Amino acid sequence: MTMKKTKHILSYSASLALALLMSDSSIAAEKIKDKKLPAKNAKEAVSVSKTPDTIELKAVTVVGEAVQDVNNPYNKSYTVTNSSTATKTDTPIMDTPVSIEVVTQEVLKDQQAFRFQDAVKNVSGVQQRFAGGGFDSFIIRGFEAGQFQYRNGIRIPNLNFDFANVQQVEVLKGPASSLYGRAEPGGLINAVTKRASAEPYYSLEQRFGSYDFYRTQANATGAITADESLLYRFDLSYLNSNSFREHSFNDRIFVAPTLTWKPIDSTEFNLTVEYLNEDRVYDSGIPAIGNKIAPIPITRQFDTPGLNDNHENILVDFNWSHQFNDDWKIQNGMVYMHNDQEWNETYAGGLQADNRSLERFAWFGEHENDLHTVYVNLTGKFDTFGIDHSVLIGGDFFNQRQVEHATDDLIGTIDIFNPVFPSNLNLAQFDNLPRELFKNQQRGFYNDREDTWYGIYFQDQMAFFNDKLHIMGGGRYDWAHVAQESAYFTPLEKTAETNTNFSPRVGVTYQPWKWLSLYGNFIESFGANNGRSTTGQAFDPQLATQYEAGLKTEFFDGRLTSTLAYYHLTKNNVLTPDPNNTNFQVPIGEARSQGIELDIAGQLTDALSLITTYAYTDARITKDNSGNEGNRLPYVPEHSGSAWLKYAFQQAPLQGFSVGAGVYAASKRLGDAANSFQDGAYTRLDLFGSYTHKLGATNLTAQVNINNVTDTEYFILRDRARNLPAEPLTVVGSLRLEY
Repeated sequence: MTMKKTKHILSYSASLALALLMSDSSIAAEKIKDKKLPAKNAKEAVSVSKTPDTIELKAVTVVGEAVQDVNNPYNKSYTVTNSSTATKTDTPIMDTPVSIEVVTQEVLKDQQAFRFQDAVKNVSGVQQRFAGGGFDSFIIRGFEAGQFQYRNGIRIPNLNFDFANVQQVEVLKGPASSLYGRAEPGGLINAVTKRASAEPYYSLEQRFGSYDFYRTQANATGAITADESLLYRFDLSYLNSNSFREHSFNDRIFVAPTLTWKPIDSTEFNLTVEYLNEDRVYDSGIPAIGNKIAPIPITRQFDTPGLNDNHENILVDFNWSHQFNDDWKIQNGMVYMHNDQEWNETYAGGLQADNRSLERFAWFGEHENDLHTVYVNLTGKFDTFGIDHSVLIGGDFFNQRQVEHATDDLIGTIDIFNPVFPSNLNLAQFDNLPRELFKNQQRGFYNDREDTWYGIYFQDQMAFFNDKLHIMGGGRYDWAHVAQESAYFTPLEKTAETNTNFSPRVGVTYQPWKWLSLYGNFIESFGANNGRSTTGQAFDPQLATQYEAGLKTEFFDGRLTSTLAYYHLTKNNVLTPDPNNTNFQVPIGEARSQGIELDIAGQLTDALSLITTYAYTDARITKDNSGNEGNRLPYVPEHSGSAWLKYAFQQAPLQGFSVGAGVYAASKRLGDAANSFQDGAYTRLDLFGSYTHKLGATNLTAQVNINNVTDTEYFILRDRARNLPAEPLTVVGSLRLEY
């Protein structure tokens, strides 16, 4: 075969291109099916046979699209073209009529991210909220997402993920109840885990940094059998770190083995077990005085030295799938999680009238959480009257039981300006108190709650006019039952409630050109009974409605993508801390969030990558019975944004070096529904540099990240008593060996 350049590039379908190519030859082409071809990039394959004769073909230029392999550990991309979080199907983001942002593995590596807060700073409209106890909690589109994250689309409560086996982080903005059931309407954060691969890969990384930070991570994957039908993966990490906060530390071990079995090409079984054990110190943060955070050093801690909580988590994930043919597939899986928490802590209650005496309480007890969920999804593709359908029919069962009991006794006060911890404090009196003691209302807090949800859902993604117009419609019907026994220095209360709801979702995407999509959606949301009053009464379910319109672009073969969105989101039965008792909540009626969000990510050139975000968020209380109507929702900056640039040198002598910088900014945030205090605007600068040296087939990477170079002081807010300072200037270095 001889090839030469042509002046003109013409694009043809696969079948037409082959027909023209072989028109003057004796080669025959036969159409075959190949399930391994990505649906977006190819719809048919060909097998080619030829006669023994030597054949010279006419000069041609072949034009095609590169297929992304997001699981390739050497993938340097800041973008992905497809995501399953928004639709539970592998759908091109350009065809999806909702806002979905993905933080890729390369971004996580460049920024040395090992927590959700490190990842979601790259997504517009997402802010961290201080939940206490070290748990992750975030604000999305003005509304709290709660202490819930998702792992491969499965809701996981009260757990800080370890990123040793996380491939990428996906943020779905707006209500997700139409597929995921009860969820907060601002959106959800989903961690997609790494998959076992037949291609061998091994890595060992050691990080070290400020405040005695040490983190070791090891990853390995490959085939066990010669025919590559049985694969394994093993991920491990160990974290040991102190803190800029006094007498605080974090000690965590995480192990996650995975097995994948493919007895035949169309069938796959996956089993993953995750174990996490963590010791960490509860940190109440710093109280507010007047309308500002108290003017004391950000290092100062008011919780009793020498105490720490323990968290142990076991998760088992089993799933399987079978591809009936090119168009139809079934997926089924179950996840079991058991979580034990042992509380040994004191916490800050609130300042007394002198604005210096901080009340302190003893919180000793236990929390047990058992979670079971089972799901089944059937996906298929078919045509009707020239309309392409991609359908999803599924259902799931979710059961979670939480039993918790703890003391909550006032043990005195401490002077925040001159703290002296009492030497005669006897905390041993609170250790190992039996659960029945709390259940019988003699002291403290007791809660036994079981949530049981059943849901069925459907979705149809229809394509018209050669994929230029996409219409998505679907919804979910939920049966949700909540039973609870609780006491808080009160007689034991028993409540039970069952709710049903249908949550619809409709969206339209119009793609006049391959690089531009215009979209809009209407979504309704079904929320949780996420609180109780001081009398033990359960609140009505939260309901929300969203209208959204926007555009998406894709340039340089998908290497640079952007989303610009306007949304209007209204939520009923919003809850905030009860001003008379912050351990409980009260509904404030209705809240509305509307705004504009911009996300740009990808590569401008082979050397220059970027992430840029901006969010204007107007989030306000619109109906209220406690004088807060018209106030801004707490923790939400009106303006926020970021810009991250990375340059990878391509030519000697600097080839292998990469440098980068990021700026993260937000306007003032208010600390409660009453808007009684605030934290001012901030801008923070991060820097990074790395060098990768090849040692045969092995890559050795040395990297350093300097976060908050400007040592900017700002806070993660919670309430007037507890607000956590953000990390000051921090340096993290690492050495990573990959082969």
